[in-house]
Amino acid sequence: MKILMVSSEAVPFAKSGGLGDAVSALSLALARLGHDVRILLPRYYMIPRDTLLPLDPPLGVPLGSGELWCKAYATSMPGSEVPVYFIDFERYFGRNGIYGDSSQSEYEDNPERFALLSKAAFQLCRSLDWIPDVFHAHDWPSALVPVFAKHSERKGSFKKSATVLSIHNLGYQGVYSKEYFPFFGLDWELFHSAGFEYHGSINLLKAGMTCADALVTVSPTYAREIQTPSFGFGMDGLLRARSRDLVGILNGVDTEIWNPATDPLLPSRYDADSMSGKAICKRELQKRFGLGEKPDTPLFGMVARLTQQKGIGELFGKGYGAVEQVIATMHVQVAVIGNGEAWCEEELKRLSALYPNFKAIIGYDERIAHLVEAGSDFFLMPSRYEPCGLNQMYSLRYGTLPIVHRTGGLADTVENYSQETGNGTGFMFDDLTPRSLYNTVGWAVWAWFNRPDHIRAMKAKAMGREFSWEKSAREYVAVYERALSGT
Repeated sequence: MKILMVSSEAVPFAKSGGLGDAVSALSLALARLGHDVRILLPRYYMIPRDTLLPLDPPLGVPLGSGELWCKAYATSMPGSEVPVYFIDFERYFGRNGIYGDSSQSEYEDNPERFALLSKAAFQLCRSLDWIPDVFHAHDWPSALVPVFAKHSERKGSFKKSATVLSIHNLGYQGVYSKEYFPFFGLDWELFHSAGFEYHGSINLLKAGMTCADALVTVSPTYAREIQTPSFGFGMDGLLRARSRDLVGILNGVDTEIWNPATDPLLPSRYDADSMSGKAICKRELQKRFGLGEKPDTPLFGMVARLTQQKGIGELFGKGYGAVEQVIATMHVQVAVIGNGEAWCEEELKRLSALYPNFKAIIGYDERIAHLVEAGSDFFLMPSRYEPCGLNQMYSLRYGTLPIVHRTGGLADTVENYSQETGNGTGFMFDDLTPRSLYNTVGWAVWAWFNRPDHIRAMKAKAMGREFSWEKSAREYVAVYERALSGT
């Protein structure tokens, strides 16, 4: 099949979160299965033109009251022949940020910026004389691709092309003023019938979900959850109506980068048959964070964006969060790396200064993130909701047992510990409260000291879990085939 991925992110070119990893990894996995996969991105300011091949002629993209003339560039994914195309339009993409100048702000003209990306996908394919079987759009920034395909492009060259929309995180929907609607070049009757209308505003993801031939989200449990009011962010009714077209496919992980047996960022490598390297990683983690070098003390690690989605209130809320009670009353160590909400960063600094068994690094460093995954005994990931999650899968591969809320991809990847049999790969709880968190950490500490044989068996089982992208890619191919057949 010929597949065009249209996305706002793809590593190594542009990344703000897991979306960029997923788009690139899925594209490479599909290419290894023999499909002709290509990726389309904006050329942001951080992507230098002199590293790209210019394409001729320029593209005239019909939007607003006329045409926007863009330059297109090309390169390929590192180490592969998967083509990557870039739309270059300085007024919209010549900026330092992807969505805004910081994680807290958005560019006001985002509807215009990403409408250009979505509409340019069709013009680029015409220019290349390459008509995809499938347009695969990702999240709200490219959700207009299914809309344009259904309402303004399907009568021409793309009449046989199918559209698939991936929902990586339903919490971000692209809601903006309806004043931007005329820029899309669509009839006003589509404001309602194509699904744009949302409390008097436009909702780009809602329109994409209304118009796409197939919908995919990034874990089976999350696909079920988002059809409920608790997790649907106002879209549960639409998703229930489209449930026949909605599939949950678990993301994979890059098993070459995240492999404790070959990881170049670790001070010592190891595998399930020889775990001595993990003990060395734990000692180095303790040294790096300024914790005591105590091999027999259970070490809990965390790598996270410090946002409410990640359960930081229940973990670190001053005066009520579980972590302070844990470090004050249990024989444990805790190492955290992350950044995000200012109040949480300040609380991490306070706890680090007050307790010798708690240390945090504010910011992000890839080498330290790998060290936390490898050197920890347990990994804290109490997300309020988690469409898929990657860190719990990294932890499992590194023999680090996750402590997780039973939701989304966490529920699909972690097997809860059984005290009776010793089976499991982590520790789970159902209600996200400080008390549940405290009790679950206590349960893990109890098993560490009282059931060490269970802990060893769980680590070995966790490291044997398979999270490659090939299985996921084959499931995506089945979705593409179904979308093309119209069944």
